[in-house]
Amino acid sequence: MTTADAPDPGQDFSADRRFFGHPLALANLFSVELWERFSFYGMQAVMTLYLYYQVAEGGLGLEKSEATSIVGAYAGTVYLACVAGAWIADRLLGAERTLFGAACIVMLGHLALAVIPGIAGVAVGLSLVALGSGGVKTAATSVVGSLYRRDDPRADAGFSIFYMGVNIGALVGPLLTGLTRTTFGFHWAFGLAAVGMAVGLGIYVTGRKNLPDSASVVPNPLPRGGLTRPVMGVVVVGVVVALLFVTGVLTAENLSTAVAIVVAVIAVGIFTVLLSSPRVTSVERSRVRSFIPMFLASVVFWSLFQQQFSVVEIYADERLDRVIGGWEMPTEFVNSLEPFFVIVLAPLFAVLWTRLGERGPSTPVKFAIGAAGMGAAFLLFLPWAGGTGNTTPLLAIILILLVFALAEMNLSPVGLSLSTRIGPALFRNQTVALYYLSVSLGSALAGTLAKLYDPTVEGTYFSVLGVVALVLGGVLLALAPWVKRAMQGVR
Repeated sequence: MTTADAPDPGQDFSADRRFFGHPLALANLFSVELWERFSFYGMQAVMTLYLYYQVAEGGLGLEKSEATSIVGAYAGTVYLACVAGAWIADRLLGAERTLFGAACIVMLGHLALAVIPGIAGVAVGLSLVALGSGGVKTAATSVVGSLYRRDDPRADAGFSIFYMGVNIGALVGPLLTGLTRTTFGFHWAFGLAAVGMAVGLGIYVTGRKNLPDSASVVPNPLPRGGLTRPVMGVVVVGVVVALLFVTGVLTAENLSTAVAIVVAVIAVGIFTVLLSSPRVTSVERSRVRSFIPMFLASVVFWSLFQQQFSVVEIYADERLDRVIGGWEMPTEFVNSLEPFFVIVLAPLFAVLWTRLGERGPSTPVKFAIGAAGMGAAFLLFLPWAGGTGNTTPLLAIILILLVFALAEMNLSPVGLSLSTRIGPALFRNQTVALYYLSVSLGSALAGTLAKLYDPTVEGTYFSVLGVVALVLGGVLLALAPWVKRAMQGVR
């Protein structure tokens, strides 16, 4: 099919098969997501080191507890911002314009990290990247969905192609920013992340004409004057946060805990609304109750999984033997191992679940495997616990991150899918928001837990968290029959 023959934006895309059997617009969205994840994970791989490395080494010289708290708070804010991004797309701009604007904000955030020195650059840069990434994640998913009719059998495969861009970006980003950091310094690495996002934006702009008009529609626009209250709310929140920092109530060291508390309160509020609303049927209320233990399992999973950007990175820097044939591998390369395994494993798991069909594990069982799998991954650190210096063999961290990936494949891909199917008809977006809040809460808790990590007593740290995750995974496994019944037909 030629470009001239392609369906006009907003029309039926079922005949457009120019990108591996999918609409050409998918290539554009695949590209922007790849480069956004390249910049996101590339920067995040460098950030922890930048925060706690000494000033003489190009870092800021913060305590490790402060560094891990900042990284945890940032990661939690990214997923909290997904909720705000969805609101902006639904009420103000539409998904496509939200995606473009959010990607621009991400680029500006990386640029701020590159050019603004000190903690001011971190504050401005991470705030912009967190807000922008939240908008990109929700809006991009919505725009991809607009390419397919409800009955288009290519939809699942299209999302698989799209999310492959996520993992390619996550694989390549830490490799290139790590090399840049070791060769030229931290700010050049942040600059490379900004360049990557700029490349993605450039490609996206050239292909915007291929996107459907429906992606620009505002589904539930605010009434005239309706923006006043949200803007005032944002201003009030900003002022309160600033005052808390000025008065010393909020500090770098307790920032992740503060984010976790805020997210937990919001999540409890949404669950309360869903369980008490008279507009929710008894069957729907049962499904919401079934989601509570899986929400908690998701929190447990992400609270350990997200430590690959804090504890695992510190471990790789201080305990891992990274010398290969006389060449010392940059610490950031470790962050590329897990997405590499996901790229390899994703097609295998897709085939496995397809062939097993109804004989495969149910969703609560998969969640239990995911949480327990992260516990097993932490326990795999124990054979090398108590050592000194960079003595842990590289093969050990490869094995551990392989288990990270196996656990992820059991929980992460099915979590968002479940949230779209299990929610009450009138509150489906809130249920999706709950899943993102579980990721947000787990990510913030990862920063809080990471403050307890000390290489001198790492055996206690890994064993306690590993056993707790295994036990909680076992509890969910025991509850799986009840959860499955309460899901009322949702598998």
